Amino acid sequence: MIGGLLLAGFLGSSFESPTTSEQVQQDQQVQQENNSTADRPPIRNIVMMISDGMGPASVAFTRTYYQYTQGEPFDYQMPLDTIHVGQSRTRSSSTLVTDSAAGATAFSCGLKTYNGAIGVDPSGNPCATVLEAAKQQHGMKTGLVVTSRITHATPASFSAHVQDRDDENHIAVQQIGDNPLGRNVDLMMGGGYCHFLPKSNPQSCRGDERELFKEAKQNDWNTVEYNNRSVFDNLSSIDPGVLPVLLLFNEDHMDYSIDRDPTREPSLTEMSAKALDILLHSTKSTENGFFLMIEGSRIDMAAHSNDPATHVHDILEYQKTIAYVKRFVDQNPGTIMISTSDHETGGLSLARQVSPIYPEYLWYPDVLTKVRKSTVSVAHYIKDNRLFGKVDKIVPLVNKYLGIEDVTKEEEQGLAKIKKTNLMDFYLAEMVSLRAQLGWATLGHSGVDVNLYAYGQGTDSLRGSHENIDIGHFMAQALHLNLTDLTRKLNKNNTSVNYTPLSKKEKLKYNDHLSHYERDAPKFNHAKYSRW
Repeated sequence: MIGGLLLAGFLGSSFESPTTSEQVQQDQQVQQENNSTADRPPIRNIVMMISDGMGPASVAFTRTYYQYTQGEPFDYQMPLDTIHVGQSRTRSSSTLVTDSAAGATAFSCGLKTYNGAIGVDPSGNPCATVLEAAKQQHGMKTGLVVTSRITHATPASFSAHVQDRDDENHIAVQQIGDNPLGRNVDLMMGGGYCHFLPKSNPQSCRGDERELFKEAKQNDWNTVEYNNRSVFDNLSSIDPGVLPVLLLFNEDHMDYSIDRDPTREPSLTEMSAKALDILLHSTKSTENGFFLMIEGSRIDMAAHSNDPATHVHDILEYQKTIAYVKRFVDQNPGTIMISTSDHETGGLSLARQVSPIYPEYLWYPDVLTKVRKSTVSVAHYIKDNRLFGKVDKIVPLVNKYLGIEDVTKEEEQGLAKIKKTNLMDFYLAEMVSLRAQLGWATLGHSGVDVNLYAYGQGTDSLRGSHENIDIGHFMAQALHLNLTDLTRKLNKNNTSVNYTPLSKKEKLKYNDHLSHYERDAPKFNHAKYSRW
């Protein structure tokens, strides 16, 4: 069966800022919460897991695919299924459909903000994150493990403060410790080393000559390396001098699971296991534990391509990581895990109308078992080898890597016309999705509620339907953090920040500033929005 090794092992911003109003309300409840949980062992460690772009349909999609490929019965449960507690509502302060920056900032700071905001409120003022507060207020160890660039929206929202998520060069500078609070992260693993190399390096994407790996070493980062899997493999978890750790494995995002070369890049599960082991050993003789954020980043990007096979394989890797972290929680009392998504991507539906005839009720998992590479990697191969327009060369690639042996004349004509990599990516993904009878509503995000999962003591309060900011509040309470005090420190020279709890009337200001809350029909142009 396809992917046996991968799948095995599950069983074994123009209005007055409400910067900290939500934080204030939650901070005032900390003592009450502490009193009600006095008989429980203290929570030492939090593992916050984010499945970027994974909505409820993607969960069902992956479960069905796994059941089919592994011969499991219809009632087989994936690791996440066993810890499902509720839903997270995802809208941002600026729109009903959030992006990852606003979504992750809701988790990290416990407040709503605008799309594109990294660790700042709707007025652009810095807001303290749970990661920063864990380090600053309790001296806890902290870590970020992702499969995206480490400077991408989600990890950045826990470790930096910029008004525009695209300012990744500045984010990298803050992450190594060049920021008002100093260094707050003890461990970073992922991709994106181009943002840490000087402009003169051919692999750099910086606009200046700052050499951040060198600066990190000069500022007490003990383990600093990029594009070197052997350093990761040989990293000692019990060496007290190993932290801080900065290991990046790709100049851009790390590869999709379906494309990953295991000799070059560790998997999400491998990175998470190594990070947990290091953080556990570094805190076992201390009063305080650690905060670790783990993101299955590329789940989202596969959905942006509408590439179902790539999407399912990255979710399967995330599920494998969940299984590992669950075992870690069981073995280490005082540890809790939370898992949710910042948003859904793609508007996936597990059925598709493929003709005017009333549809059959089905979709075809077997189509995806034949796929060997991501559609974007095939598209880049076509570009790199100058094969655009050469249908006689493209069709064999479609046969070999996507398992499509019935390319139609109409599809051949479509393939012949495409001259851009992104359009080739989307077209190839459409060919796969059509045969699997999977539907996609968008190449972007959607506004549906996403699933919320939790495991470990004291997580009962997460049951039900919650705003995404409630997750940030929960983590702050669990670790006895005061985000308000740290936000004041970040904004000590800014008198415009509002620390007053929001009234219902003030919360309604969010509605006034939502973009596209009402449709402007005269501006809608169907031709403009044609996919092809």
